[in-house]
Amino acid sequence: MPKLEDEAAQHTSALGPLIGLTREDIFGAVAVMLRETASDPQRLMKHGQAIGEDMIKIMTGQSELEPDKRDRRFQDPAWQYNPFMRAGMQYYLAVQKGASQWLEDLELDELEKDRARFISNIIIDSLAPTNTLIGNPSAQKMAITSGGLSLVKGLKNAYDDMVHNKGMVSQVDKKPFKLGENIATSKGDVVLRTEMMELVHYAPTTDEVYEIPQLTIPPQINKMYINDLSPEKSVVKYQVDNGIQTFVISWKNPTKDQGHWDMADYVRSCREAMEAVSKITGSKKVNVSAGCSGGQTASMLASKMASDEDDLLGSLTLMVCVLHPKQNDIEAGSLVSENGLELARRRASKKGVIKGDDLARGFAWLRPNDLIWNYVINNYLLGQDPPAFDVLFWNADATNLSGALMGDFLTVFETLAFTRQGEVEMVDHKIDLSKVTSDLFILGGVTDHITPWKATYRSTRLFGSKDITYVLSHSGHMQAILNPPGNPKAKYYIQKDDKKKLPETADQWLEGTEEVAGSWWPYWMNWVQTRSGKKKKAPAKTGNKAYPPLDPAPGLYVMEAC
Repeated sequence: MPKLEDEAAQHTSALGPLIGLTREDIFGAVAVMLRETASDPQRLMKHGQAIGEDMIKIMTGQSELEPDKRDRRFQDPAWQYNPFMRAGMQYYLAVQKGASQWLEDLELDELEKDRARFISNIIIDSLAPTNTLIGNPSAQKMAITSGGLSLVKGLKNAYDDMVHNKGMVSQVDKKPFKLGENIATSKGDVVLRTEMMELVHYAPTTDEVYEIPQLTIPPQINKMYINDLSPEKSVVKYQVDNGIQTFVISWKNPTKDQGHWDMADYVRSCREAMEAVSKITGSKKVNVSAGCSGGQTASMLASKMASDEDDLLGSLTLMVCVLHPKQNDIEAGSLVSENGLELARRRASKKGVIKGDDLARGFAWLRPNDLIWNYVINNYLLGQDPPAFDVLFWNADATNLSGALMGDFLTVFETLAFTRQGEVEMVDHKIDLSKVTSDLFILGGVTDHITPWKATYRSTRLFGSKDITYVLSHSGHMQAILNPPGNPKAKYYIQKDDKKKLPETADQWLEGTEEVAGSWWPYWMNWVQTRSGKKKKAPAKTGNKAYPPLDPAPGLYVMEAC
């Protein structure tokens, strides 16, 4: 099971341009393919003949078609040694090969070709023989060795998903996990609660603490306890164990009545949290850390504070966050269109709130091999339970997204607001990151499919900061962040000459890097500590008279389901 859970953890859901993807964009891409195909019957006959030749070779045992060595679907020995299975696999590979050649031959521009390629891959992946019992030798063996019990269990799993998971195949076994007991166990208290958020102050574990505290701003579509999954994978625990006064915002799960919450409301809440952190700790500066869409919110906050000449912000850490997106950054990016963005904005406004499970479902179908068919095979055909994995448990615990905030995220993407100094107005000011001079730490993940590392590197060109550090973690998206010390496979990349100015492009930066074995957390912690002032005696308790403890961490808002 570790392969399945590790692979799935690389594809946790996140906000991005894909929230603006509509069914019209997908149908439009299909229509372009069909129209171009029908425009030249001779071309269609040519490719039909090529596939026919492959089929003849398969039937006569002369085909040399082999799957990609990285394709886990055909690793069972039966695909090589059983002639019927081998032929079935080769028929599928022939269709896959023919479709690829057909697409390359269509007279489409590069964007249309990317769209066609993406859609055709989704369709062809759904036709893989491994997705069915008759075409999956591993499932057949399991049925025989279990005396048919695997099929019974698979039917039960499918029934449970239909009844309890809105028809979506389960990616995680939630039963072993309970918040506050074996997930999110770091000690602390909610010290501020508003309509939009709770502020959690974590209890110090050292005799002395650094005087400048750190506030973490989490994404709006996932819950804050990603920062405190388990004692072994807790960013919170690592911070407090290293003397950092640690605070984390926990967002309220919005309902339709809160669909009007927009970026300005979230930024105001972040500023309110910073004020509380400052008053609790007595510090005139607050360091901020944020990831993914939380990083976009933190960047908007930093821009607003710079515009207001508000000097409360200390250093800024942005993890796996894209501020300068490009359409070809991600595979499905080619499907996003201006019309689709406008339709998505109008629908979000009409609905008031986008349900968390709807977002998760849409995201899963954009990577069906990793997030759908893997689990169909595991849960239904093999009759296995989905993995009990903490990252996947957190990922499945999605929250709703207010329609107004979704509209603002789409506007930021559509206008490239962070890249245009002083041209786009939002949150009661003209966005201009060049006015932000805070020391900056930016993290990317090598195999991140959601916020590709080269896209995260572009953020180094947007800020007015003189001190910018970029680190590349050898993993993908949330796994890039949750990379604690102790992992023998962990490594990261940093610029060899840390005194040298960061180069303009990611490729130039990569040429001048060195590989470092181990977790990047100690490197980051040293960076944070040097920007956290002097040490002082640790407070005896959380909060203060103005901000007394209300409820123990992780608070009440994380308990709310969609």
